[in-house]
Amino acid sequence: MKRILRIIFFLTTKIIVLILLGLRIQHRERLPRSGAAILVANHNSHLDTLVLLSLFPLSKVQNLRPVANEQYFLQQSPCLAWFARHILNIIPVSTEAGNCRENSCHHRNFFKNCAEAIAQNQILILYPEGTRGAPESLSEFRSGIAHLAKQNPDVPIIPIFLHGLGKSLPKGDFLPIPLLCWICIGESLYWNGQKQVFLQQLTERIQKLSDDRLISI
Repeated sequence: MKRILRIIFFLTTKIIVLILLGLRIQHRERLPRSGAAILVANHNSHLDTLVLLSLFPLSKVQNLRPVANEQYFLQQSPCLAWFARHILNIIPVSTEAGNCRENSCHHRNFFKNCAEAIAQNQILILYPEGTRGAPESLSEFRSGIAHLAKQNPDVPIIPIFLHGLGKSLPKGDFLPIPLLCWICIGESLYWNGQKQVFLQQLTERIQKLSDDRLISI
């Protein structure tokens, strides 16, 4: 039953995204077709995850795992928590500050869940900024993506730049505005052995995708 509900939700999402946003997608061929992968994108809107999910065929519904804020999606209401767990199939990550033991436990659980998803050839969707920022701006990346890449050096990290979604549905708003939006998909990169170098390289890849979009207009 849950699988059927997920398929209905994904199909509805595809239709709404197509009609409302008129997406333009650059380099769709760079999306993973098989095996585990980690999609890394800038984060400006609640539409971001829905749009990224809509890029894949319905046959991959069970393999898509968005990483999402545990406090927002699991602790606000039972209905939202059920939807997040059983329809979106999120991997929860805690962003609240706690004592060292609590933080350590949260981190272990998060990386364990990610490892299990990758072992099952699932595709993670992750926003390394950690929260929604201003439209088309790129904040400093947190180190979680570097730890994931280090633990999974053979898994491709696919940088993606999302343009227009933060203006269509900015933080704090609930009704999207129809706008033309872009998705620019970059070439895969892999763990290079150095955390800061990796984070800088990933940031530069996503920023370059933003610049390339402006050139192509």
